[in-house]
Amino acid sequence: MTSATQQWTAGLAQWGIPDGIIKQAPQSPWIHPPALFEIPEEIADSPSHQRAREALSENGSLIDVGCGGGMATFAIAPPAALITGIDHQSSMLDLYAREAEQRGLTHTEILGDWPDVANQVERSDVVVCHNVAYNISDIVPFIQALNNHALKRVVIEIPMEHPLAPMRDLWKHFWDLERPAGPTAQTLFDVISESGFPAHSEQREAPAREPVDFDQHVEFTSVRLCLGPERRHEVAEFLRAHPASPSRTVVTIWWDATS
Repeated sequence: MTSATQQWTAGLAQWGIPDGIIKQAPQSPWIHPPALFEIPEEIADSPSHQRAREALSENGSLIDVGCGGGMATFAIAPPAALITGIDHQSSMLDLYAREAEQRGLTHTEILGDWPDVANQVERSDVVVCHNVAYNISDIVPFIQALNNHALKRVVIEIPMEHPLAPMRDLWKHFWDLERPAGPTAQTLFDVISESGFPAHSEQREAPAREPVDFDQHVEFTSVRLCLGPERRHEVAEFLRAHPASPSRTVVTIWWDATS
């Protein structure tokens, strides 16, 4: 029988873009709209924030793996006061540090990939990791390192489906390319459970993570599809005719750390 870990790794491999499409792309399709990393004045509460917050004492410590601009951190700071942001993009860490300074928090930033940089990080009360797991093929060492660095709790948040799943119809239309159905957050939950961690999960409906501006949406969608600017009018026509769902299912997976 195929294990959840094997399903996860095999499923992610199917999300690769064929070489023939990649080679003719005018730029790398692996981009993220900057709007996704802007920190609003008020961060909406969520089960992920609640589960992390309830494990933090006043002036608690926090590690945010794949922190981006720090949404997962600053939603729970306070009570978190000693924070560490880890990301593979220095621009994200600059934003994280700037936001932390404005909030008067004691902060550390570490550039690199998890778990490669895990030995540079002291254990903290809580470890959070939002919207990262679908980028991790070798998932078990990643999860184990999250657990090993948490004194109290680990909280992971990911969408139920792969973040590129809403583009299935676009890939079929422009490239006649079928996109896979998995893996899903349920697969990740099964991986964590198979690894021996007492995981819990909660689901919620959240707004879709896309730029509000339609022209930006067209631009980023075209890049992700490996299409040049000359095809953007076609992408715009398709998006108008097939509006995306305004919401998505987001899953919180959490467990109390084990030694």
